[in-house]
Amino acid sequence: MINDHIQQQINKGKMLPLMEEFYTIQGEGFHSGKAAYFIRIGGCDVGCHWCDVKESWNAELHPPTKTDAIVENVKKYTKTVVVTGGEPLMWNLDYITNSLQKNKIKTHIETSGAYELTGKWDWICLSPKKTKLPLKTIYPKANELKIIIVTKNDFKFAEKQAGKVASNCELFLQPEWSKREIMIPLIVAYVMKNPQWKISLQTHKYLNIP
Repeated sequence: MINDHIQQQINKGKMLPLMEEFYTIQGEGFHSGKAAYFIRIGGCDVGCHWCDVKESWNAELHPPTKTDAIVENVKKYTKTVVVTGGEPLMWNLDYITNSLQKNKIKTHIETSGAYELTGKWDWICLSPKKTKLPLKTIYPKANELKIIIVTKNDFKFAEKQAGKVASNCELFLQPEWSKREIMIPLIVAYVMKNPQWKISLQTHKYLNIP
């Protein structure tokens, strides 16, 4: 049970339900291959059946951690942070991004867009899910649109979502890991016919890194 003081700190973004934090290589999307410090925040109600971090869903399993301590850890490693989840926008991210940017650390977020955007971001990767669609206000702010391809129908979903983002938004199709052998040939053929799209692969899994 969280006491009132801790809840107030969480509401202000001065504490966050941290699931894990680690320094690694970004494995997906536009910034694939770049070194980055990942901050995974617990809590998600989007409910993707193929999610590979379902242990992040219940925020109560991840103890509130002082945001200042997280920022100090980041400073030891790199100048780029990726805030992910779970669904990180369930929490107030103004404080953490202000603190990071004051230390000249670039802030990236990976989100489904299902919650109001908080925080100041150098890069927003929007990955919409059919189970809980993004808010209309986040589409024009996305730098990158990443659609997970599980079935052939997901290509139609991808095009519908692409019609909502800005014209300069980077467009990526990524095979769901367990279906990659089936879906990769279809994605390759689709991108060759529709070159506005690019292919994203979970290269960190091929490299066997977090």
